[in-house]
Amino acid sequence: MADTLEFNEIYQEVKGSMNDGRLRLSRQGVIFKNSKTGKVDNIQASELAEGVWRRVALGHGLKLLTKNGHVYKYDGFRESEFDKLSDFFKAHYCLELAEKDLCVKGWNWGTVRFGGQLLSFDIGEQPVFEIPLSNVSQCTTGKNEVTLEFHQNDDAEVSLMEVRFYVPPTQEDGVDPVEAFAQNVLSKADVIQATGDAICIFRELQCLTPRGRYDIRIYPTFLHLHGKTFDYKIPYTTVLRLFLLPHKDQRQMFFVISLDPPIKQGQTRYHFLILLFSKDEDISLTLNMNEEEVEKRFEGRLTKNMSGSLYEMVSRVMKALVNRKITVPGNFQGHSGAQCITCSYKASSGLLYPLERGFIYVHKPPVHIRFDEISFVNFARGTTTTRSFDFEIETKQGTQYTFSSIEREEYGKLFDFVNAKKLNIKNRGLKEGMKQSYDEYADSDEDQHDAYLERMKEEGKIREENANDSSDGSGEETDSSFNPGEEDDDVAEEFDSNASASSSSGDGDSDREDKKPAKKAKIVKDRKPRKKQPESKKGKDPNAPKRPMSAYMLWLNASREKIKSDHPGISITDLSKKAGELWKAMSKEKKEEWDRKAEDARRDYEKAMKEYSVGSKADSHRGERSKKKKKKQEKQVKGKGDKKGATSKSSSSKSPAKGMSDSFKSKEFVSSDESSSAESKKEDSEDEGAASPAASSEDSASGSD
Repeated sequence: MADTLEFNEIYQEVKGSMNDGRLRLSRQGVIFKNSKTGKVDNIQASELAEGVWRRVALGHGLKLLTKNGHVYKYDGFRESEFDKLSDFFKAHYCLELAEKDLCVKGWNWGTVRFGGQLLSFDIGEQPVFEIPLSNVSQCTTGKNEVTLEFHQNDDAEVSLMEVRFYVPPTQEDGVDPVEAFAQNVLSKADVIQATGDAICIFRELQCLTPRGRYDIRIYPTFLHLHGKTFDYKIPYTTVLRLFLLPHKDQRQMFFVISLDPPIKQGQTRYHFLILLFSKDEDISLTLNMNEEEVEKRFEGRLTKNMSGSLYEMVSRVMKALVNRKITVPGNFQGHSGAQCITCSYKASSGLLYPLERGFIYVHKPPVHIRFDEISFVNFARGTTTTRSFDFEIETKQGTQYTFSSIEREEYGKLFDFVNAKKLNIKNRGLKEGMKQSYDEYADSDEDQHDAYLERMKEEGKIREENANDSSDGSGEETDSSFNPGEEDDDVAEEFDSNASASSSSGDGDSDREDKKPAKKAKIVKDRKPRKKQPESKKGKDPNAPKRPMSAYMLWLNASREKIKSDHPGISITDLSKKAGELWKAMSKEKKEEWDRKAEDARRDYEKAMKEYSVGSKADSHRGERSKKKKKKQEKQVKGKGDKKGATSKSSSSKSPAKGMSDSFKSKEFVSSDESSSAESKKEDSEDEGAASPAASSEDSASGSD
């Protein structure tokens, strides 16, 4: 048989709520760890008195009773696990795991039995319900009635506030059954009563949460905070952890008390009690007990007369009464030498302390996160400045904590700490949506590249691209207010090779039509160069020689496959790092060989560049000559158009349309040969000959009239 049994997703019933966690049974005893608070319940095997298996709402449950009267309930087991648990209890605990079913008759009349810290309401031999008396906050009596009030639990969706029992009168003289019932309840109930004097009192201590100055009275079983407005009574059983944290200014100390359940004031819950002390404050303390009682109770941890710093005395007394260790910062040291990091959480500035087993943030609101409940951490760039970053923590329950505005200088120290604690790092890059791998950002070695600088360069590139896109978008917005069809016509006229001829041919139109194209042409002139700006930025000549590689890049290209074969499955980033290490460790003689190859490549590149520059100059000269020739031809065509326009004006009113169509010649019909000028002269003479007979016939017609 196995020496241990482990069960996940087991629920422990505590004050009306079900806390999930993990249950482990071993030879030494039973251990349950709460997933939410991290609190561990340890039951020694020698303390177990009884084990009960029964059917409950969440499947099947296990109830354990100890010899000192404590009751522990664990639910969430499967029916098939009974045999395994029963055999384990017989073999290791020498206990018979009894099966008891609850009574479901629905009767409300039965017998109350008190067993240890448990009140059981039974019908016959079967229990109907059970009440742990530690959940009772108050017990009041009336005529034949006893009322039990319970501690309110914030974690429970529905809380039971009170239960009333009717106790019938009896014929026995001198015994009041109602009072007897109440005394049995009060003897085991968690009712805080300040009986007797306090062990010691600390006056006017500065408290950050809840805010104010309080007198702290130390009683044997609870802590009493007495302020001007509010009073709080804190049982030592609700204290989970104690923290003693040095302030960043090295002149003050935080003493933090973690509470579960929290103290309440109206609808406000305080899960942490934070006291602030100055290191310069001293105190002489005398306990309100004789030396024998102090020695017997505290076993040398406290003495009757003590003196020292105020924060040391408070922490020492609390440690002895609560019987818990005080957590202090570990070996973490920030950029400034402090054991904490200045940051912001939920718009309030505070201090983040990396501890040996978690993180704690003070003070508004206080947050404690254990390493075992962290799913992953994330380093992210802040949205407002490049001189700080954000540290994000996500728990396994899906809760996310973001500590922002951390100074850039703290990044290396914090990353090394997280890496040493083997926390899962999942970097999601910039918050604006830029995807970035963690390796480029998280490199904290000084001799490596600056990850921040690379990120800022990438941001600049994206910002420039966005600016170009926005300029194009603004141009499209201005275009949308015009008619697209008219726009196309205007563009064709503006960039036509014979724009002046076409504009002069429309002189016969009205003035309104003359003004309209002029306005559109002006708009097009303002708009078109802006659209062509991105095109002018494009491009690099594909025929230009490529730049030579450095000695390292030549070696890397030659060695890449060998590194991949030596380290199968290596990522691109790790391959680059490994190559850098190999290159750094390479001997000087081998590096000189690659330096010579790089020098040869550089000389070849310079030679190719000279040849390329000579060829490009010759091409540019030829291009300039061809441009001059085209301009000369365009001027000739323009002169002919002006001449034809004058001829068409002197002709009759019937011929202008014909003259206008003949005089206009677009760029496609202009020949580049020298014969084009002779042909155009011949066409002009033919046009003139055709025009003269038409004129003479019109004269004769007018004479006959």
